[in-house]
Order: sequence, then C-alpha cells, then structure tokens
Amino acid sequence: MSLLFYAWGEPVYIIIMLVSTLTDYCFGLLLDKPNQTSVKRKGIVVCSVIVNLLLLSYFKYADFLIQNINALIGSNIPLTELPLPIGISFYTFQSMSYIIDVYRGTAKAQRNWIDFGTYVALFPQLVAGPIVKYSTIAEQLKQRTENMKMFAEGVRRFTIGLAKKVLLANNIGLLWDTISSSNPASMPVLTAWLGIIAFAFQIYFDFSGYSDMAIGLGLMFGFRFNENFNKPYIAQSITDFWRRWHISLSSWFREYVYIPLGGNRRGLAIQTRNILIVWMLTGFWHGASWNFILWGLYFGVILIFEKWWGLALLQRAPRWIRHLYAIILILIGWVLFAFDKPSLIVGYLGAMWGFNGQALWDNETMYFFYTNAVLLIVLVTFSLPLKQRSRLSITHLAWYGFLYLLSVAYLVDATFNPFLYFRF
Repeated sequence: MSLLFYAWGEPVYIIIMLVSTLTDYCFGLLLDKPNQTSVKRKGIVVCSVIVNLLLLSYFKYADFLIQNINALIGSNIPLTELPLPIGISFYTFQSMSYIIDVYRGTAKAQRNWIDFGTYVALFPQLVAGPIVKYSTIAEQLKQRTENMKMFAEGVRRFTIGLAKKVLLANNIGLLWDTISSSNPASMPVLTAWLGIIAFAFQIYFDFSGYSDMAIGLGLMFGFRFNENFNKPYIAQSITDFWRRWHISLSSWFREYVYIPLGGNRRGLAIQTRNILIVWMLTGFWHGASWNFILWGLYFGVILIFEKWWGLALLQRAPRWIRHLYAIILILIGWVLFAFDKPSLIVGYLGAMWGFNGQALWDNETMYFFYTNAVLLIVLVTFSLPLKQRSRLSITHLAWYGFLYLLSVAYLVDATFNPFLYFRF
C-alpha cells in the first residue's frame, strides 16, 4: 500500500526506490552472514553507501555539478533536467542508517523483504520525513499495538499538522511571496524584516506541520516516530536552535558522520574540521545550490564560535539578550536559505540593515503589518510552548473537528499551496 501511495505521485521513479530497497536488503543479508571478516564487512558497507549516494547524487546533484563544470572550463555539457524523485533524500538516508546499524551490531539484519520494504517506503513519513532510523521501528514492524486511544491521538496530531500547514504556513507564505518578489534596492527596512520573519514562520509551520501529520498517521497505524521539532524559535543560542530544529536530520549527521569522523575526541582542530564538514553536508543535503552550502557553513561557523567561547559569554547575558541574539542569526540564515542568487542575498541583507539607503518604513509596510497583524499574533503564540491537556473534552473535539473541516475547505478553495520541503 505504501508503494501504491508513492506510485500515485511517482509512477516512474518508484523503480529507483525499489532498486535502493532491494540493494540494501541484499547488503544487509550479506552483513548477516557468519564468519565474515572485518575487511569484507567494511567493504559491504562502503559498497552500500556508494550505491545510495550515487543514486541520490545523480538525480539531485548531477545538474549542479554540470553547471559548475560548464562555468569553470567554459564547456557546454547539456543538463540532465531530471525531476527530483519524491522523498529521495529521506529514504536514502534511512536505507544507509539500516546498513550502518547492522554493521555496528545495533540492529539485526531484516530477513523479511516485505518488512524491510515497508520500513523504506512507509507512507506516513516517506515524502517529507522525519528521518526514521531502522533501530527506532525494527520491533514495531513485527509487534505494535493499535488501539482507539492511540488512533485518536494520531487523528489529533494529524489535524494539528494539517492546520499548521494549510491555515498558517500557506497564509503567511502569501506575505513572503509578495515581499520576496519586490526589488530589495527599493525595500524599506521594516518591510525586509517582516518578509524574512514571514518566511521563518512559513518554513517552520510548513515542515513541522508535515512532521506532525507523519507522526499522527504513524500513531493511527501503531507506529511511534521520534519528534522532529521542539519549539525552535524559543532557542537562546544557535546550538539550542539545532537541538530543536529538524531533530532527525541533526541526529543522523551526528551519529553517522560527526562521530565516525572523530567527533570531539581528537582535539580542537579535528573537532572544528568535523563540524564544518557536517554543516557543509547538512546544507548540501537541502539542495543542489551554493546558497545551501553557504547556509550550512554559516551555521557551522557560528556553532564553532559558540563551542569555543560563545556559549560561556551568552550565559552571562540576560535571557532576552540570548533570545534576541539567536533569532537575529536565525533570520539572517533564512535569507541565505531563501535566495539562490548572490545578488539577491546581498541585496536583501542590505535592505534589512538599511544599507540600500531606504526609509525605515512606508505606507506599504504599514499595510502589510495591518493586514497580517492577527495572523502574526497567532503564529507567535503557536511558536511558544503551550500547555497540553491529557484528556480531551467535547469542546476540544469540536475544536479539532472545526480545524479539520476548515483546513479541507481551504485546500479545496486555495490556489496557493506550496510544498517547501518537496525540493529537499
């Protein structure tokens, strides 16, 4: 059924997923063979990683490589112009985590190919994560509990995610779409700040909404996935932010890249190198463009600064200073993330800091604030930790029912429904 779900959106590229699934299934069986030498086992893991990365690189990064070769040597190599297979960044990382876990002995090789295929193609989180490690749900593939309470919690969580995406992310995305299409050279300072704040809210409620829907759907079928977000905009440092944002991706890179490279065990110089490698790869994972690499390295440099002495300095500052510091750096990072052309990045950052010589605000700025004031208040409110009730009353049930119907009605009627994490 998960394959049918995937084929609904990718009738051709389902072959890529099946090839990846079958390859790693076979590699897992090879690793499970008795009397394998250490060299052979390492060779199997290396072969698996190469196959997975070649598939990912061909479809996601081939044109990026060709464009840069053409620009560097003046050649005219034609682009592949292949569409990106849905969810390839997510299911590739999941397959690699399976092989590495089997190699390390933290998971047993899956001998049932349907169970392994279900893990790779599991439809609730297939398209946009969270990235689920095999060890997290290995037992759940065979033994899990479905009950009315768990199903009801899944429905509640799914409804919250749907409302986040459709009612909040899409609506604030309209404001960002309007502001980002304007010329930064003539943009007032407050308009630029309002625009990037709108983008910050859009990408958070978009992606956390998808994660909530995935977690909710999983609960309906008896699966418990790990959380992917933990109120990231209340962070008081960039280190804190990345403990709260896209947790499954950060955990994956820490466990399968940072620690194998040596982590923080080999001195400050090696640790700094490892952090830069991890964050360059984190940026590149998001997209085949230099601005994503720059975005990753930007956060890598800040994290190094905080690890050396920044966090110690921040601890002496008042809480509101720490929070303001984190939010400003996060918003600057979103500018790097949002624009793929250096001129637009420089122009927008110039507009934010008044370097373009524009006024602080104009009539259009006030119009944007006035027409989006209620939405902004709602966005801020739902970015904060809210008290959860363990028991649902009739009022709660009516509220979630209303949210669900409103979201569906909005989806039917709306023409603006971007899928931000589709390209990642």
